[in-house]
Amino acid sequence: MKELKDLNIPDDIKYAEDHEWVSTEAPFRIGVSDFAQDALGDLTYVELPTVGMELAKGEEFGTLESTKSVSPLYSPLSGQVTAVNSLLEDEPGLVNSDPYGEGWIIEIAPGNLSELDELLDAAGYLEKLEQEE
Repeated sequence: MKELKDLNIPDDIKYAEDHEWVSTEAPFRIGVSDFAQDALGDLTYVELPTVGMELAKGEEFGTLESTKSVSPLYSPLSGQVTAVNSLLEDEPGLVNSDPYGEGWIIEIAPGNLSELDELLDAAGYLEKLEQEE
C-alpha cells in the first residue's frame, strides 16, 4: 500500500466518502481515487452500467473486481449515465495505472449540481484518509 504522502489527490475534482471522485465541470466524469485503486490491488474486471441509466446519489452502479476482492461503485451524484469507459472492458488495469485519466469509469449528466457542494475537496478527502489510518 502507498503511504498517504505518495497518493495522487488532485485538487480540481471532488471526492465521495467511499472513494469515488467526480470532475467539477462537463463532462462530469466519475472514477475511483488513487487510494481506492491502490487498496483494491490489480483490477481484473470492471462492471459498467448501461448508458441512459438513471442514478440516485449513493446508488450502486457497478463493481470493481481485483485479485483481492469485489468492491461496489457508488454514484457521488444523481443523474443519467451519458457514457461509459468501454476501454475498461479489455483493460481494467487502466483504473490502476491512471485513475484520474484513462481509468475514468462513467460520465453523468447531473440532475442536481448542488450535490457537488456536498462532496469533499482534496484537503477534506486527505483529512478523511488520515483519520482512517
